[in-house]
Amino acid sequence: MPFRDLGVDEVICAALDDAGIRTTFPIQALTLPLAIDGQDIIGQARTGTGKTLAFGVPMLHRLATTLAAGRAARQPACLVVVPTRELAIQVAEDLQQAGTRLGARVLTVYGGRAYEPQIEALTAGTDIVVGTPGRLLDLANRRNLDLSQIRSLVLDEADKMLDLGFLPDVEKLLRLTPADRQTMLFSATMPGEVVTLARRHLRRPTNIRAEEPDESAPPPLTAQYVYRTHHLDKIEVLARVLQAKDRGLAMVFSQTKRAADQVATALTDRGFAAATVHGDLGQAQRERALRAFRGGKVDVLVATDVAARGIDVDDVTHVINYECPDDEKAYLHRIGRTGRAGRVGVAVTFVDWRDMQRWKLINDALGIGQPEPAETYSTSEHLFTDLSIPPGITGSLPRELRGIRAGLSAEAEEDLGETGHTRSRGRSPGDQSRSRSKPRRAGDRAGTRAGTGSGNAAPEGASAGGTVTAGGTVTAGGADGAAEPRAPRRRRRTRSGHEVAREAATGSAPPPESTQQAS
Repeated sequence: MPFRDLGVDEVICAALDDAGIRTTFPIQALTLPLAIDGQDIIGQARTGTGKTLAFGVPMLHRLATTLAAGRAARQPACLVVVPTRELAIQVAEDLQQAGTRLGARVLTVYGGRAYEPQIEALTAGTDIVVGTPGRLLDLANRRNLDLSQIRSLVLDEADKMLDLGFLPDVEKLLRLTPADRQTMLFSATMPGEVVTLARRHLRRPTNIRAEEPDESAPPPLTAQYVYRTHHLDKIEVLARVLQAKDRGLAMVFSQTKRAADQVATALTDRGFAAATVHGDLGQAQRERALRAFRGGKVDVLVATDVAARGIDVDDVTHVINYECPDDEKAYLHRIGRTGRAGRVGVAVTFVDWRDMQRWKLINDALGIGQPEPAETYSTSEHLFTDLSIPPGITGSLPRELRGIRAGLSAEAEEDLGETGHTRSRGRSPGDQSRSRSKPRRAGDRAGTRAGTGSGNAAPEGASAGGTVTAGGTVTAGGADGAAEPRAPRRRRRTRSGHEVAREAATGSAPPPESTQQAS
């Protein structure tokens, strides 16, 4: 149905028209009439079916109508809580697009960025705040984020928040908002903890399912291929899959950060424009890679499961599981990056011999029908036939096709004032008591103990009678008695309990004996 037929404000409909969005998806058509009326909602729909606008349009409609008189207030009127940074960015962009003509002020808040710009934006005033639980709660505890005027609140991907351990923080945030707010909760699955959260904080919610109750089914328009591959041949198989006919943007998923870096490096060496997204990268680097991917400067994004949720990029035609996912939920979230919003997609999964038992569990849970994937190598004929790979393709991109994409280097890295950087390579916190930075040479020992120098050169201007302490300061000496020099220490050399005589390294007189004998 068209958005206009569901009572959506004309200003919002015009902004959606500008973006080429005119008709609703099932979750939107079912949710909008109730949500615009102010009812609490529990929405269940698979990833990629338009949930963002299902709660975003009612929020914007509320700003355009009932809250129009209070738009000048600095405190936010709407709050969206999401589990990941990437999802926060995506939701904020969609809300900003739909609220362009309304002039909606949308602020994204999450960790990894400096506090100051976010605090300044909150002080200047905003309408909608989209953020992750940790940073939202932190700003609320600092009294920079005032939630007392929230009229509409959304919990998106509630099951993922449960998996990440965010529900206690979400509970605290909910207690900081007014009791008479409208609350909308969206989740692909409804585990017991999420149901308890809904019962405690939602008022007579309406449960909306956009599809059949089988939310564990893969996307219907995504073709799934599973191959049993050898780990030494995987990169060759992957390089050929990425040269399939009509391939657009592609996402490659690995289990570890190290594997993601290795795969991206190997693909780059073979001529592909690739970038990585994983937890060891700074937030600025992750956003740079995503911008380059969305903008088409790179066409292959290698990622860990941190990117499996919340990334909605047009023209992702292929998802390749370079390594078998842990379970059926991870599998669904990965392949859900393609075949979104009614588009067709291709999902390819590589299963190593050691992953066969895990794959069988995934296959049985989802009913994929491929418990024993075909043994596949980079030269296997069925690989070329299944994925429409032109014959004669090798493991490297042809030279005439290289350089078409600008590459990651063409995307500037934004300075986010990131927090959480590692310490500098200076002394570690436990080394403050170690004041000697360099070992002294054996030939310098006598001169050092006599006060004529140290393992390093004496400070400029120090007199011959001065003593250089371990901290590098100079204590004045001499006949004027301005300061009493500390008696130097000398380490004795012993053999079988008897002192061994030695000559001083310099021509000066030997220093006075110390009462302390070296052990």
